[in-house]
Amino acid sequence: MNNESTSPEPVDKPPTSESPGHPGAPTTDLQDAETEGFRRDYHRIRDAIGSVIVGQHRVIDSVLTAMFCGGNVLLEGVPGLGKTELVKSLARVLDLDFRRIQFTPDLMPADIIGTNIMNTDESGRYHFEFRRGPIFTQLLLADEINRASPKTQSALLETMQEGTVTVGGEISTLEQPFFVLATQNPIEQEGTYPLPEAQLDRFMFKVVVGGLDREELNEVVSRTILKQPIELPTVLDGAGILRIRETLDKVVVADPLRDYAVRLVLSTHPGTEGAPDGVRQFVRWGASPRAAQALIRAARVRALGEGRAHVAFEDIAGFATEVLQHRVLLNYDGQAENVDVAQLVSDCVASLEQTS
Repeated sequence: MNNESTSPEPVDKPPTSESPGHPGAPTTDLQDAETEGFRRDYHRIRDAIGSVIVGQHRVIDSVLTAMFCGGNVLLEGVPGLGKTELVKSLARVLDLDFRRIQFTPDLMPADIIGTNIMNTDESGRYHFEFRRGPIFTQLLLADEINRASPKTQSALLETMQEGTVTVGGEISTLEQPFFVLATQNPIEQEGTYPLPEAQLDRFMFKVVVGGLDREELNEVVSRTILKQPIELPTVLDGAGILRIRETLDKVVVADPLRDYAVRLVLSTHPGTEGAPDGVRQFVRWGASPRAAQALIRAARVRALGEGRAHVAFEDIAGFATEVLQHRVLLNYDGQAENVDVAQLVSDCVASLEQTS
């Protein structure tokens, strides 16, 4: 944990905290109680979910970070790694309404958002009545999203960005917080529809779910044999999450830190001066401006989770892979050589100077 050093405050002003090492940086009215409260709740939630999901600590941190920011997550991993159980556990710990949609080739947009149906009132007159679809929830699991047609996938675009649903010209607002967690299988590609760039950009994070090691797999099998139920506590609710989002806005982001996030995003563009050789050779198009916004939002969560009221360089770099890897498009050479985009992102981080 970093040691904070603040400039002396005038006697006639309430105490504020500057971003350490950056005199004159924006100050914050974030109170110590708010910082400690978030840090405590964050670790309680992470520990509770970790008692159900074996391993996958990085995945849990990423999902929690995006949710507190109001972002959405794309989970990529083979079946059987606990992705669905992770979302169910998250819903229980946070007391959120949860729905799951299994995406298939024959799934229609109306199956997701709902549709107008003909009904009669007490006098026998006909009228249209909107029947809500499963998207009217707080925590939505879009399972195997790349198995549905592009038309159906696009039904999620408005809700993920705006938190609204439009049917027949009528706009309905979803209850907040609203969070989409989508999954896709990276191996089985037959009969799938790759997500378009516009929809990928709506996901704050893309998280690759790795396999379990020997010790972790033994733990999973032991739990299966013993069948011991795990009672999950309710740590927060929807209103608490919304309050946390307001608290995050108070975390200080000094100008050099903001510029570092911008430089990191620009380093993924092949035309940027100083971009890594791999980016220049294999990338067709770099990350969008949304990536810079996502880096700052994620950095605030990471900083506050460590008990700091200011963002540090390592906070921005900490989630660079999750923010950038699905926003960088490879050119033909990169696709032909199966270039690892995550490695390109690591090269971008390594190439940048962290200057105050």
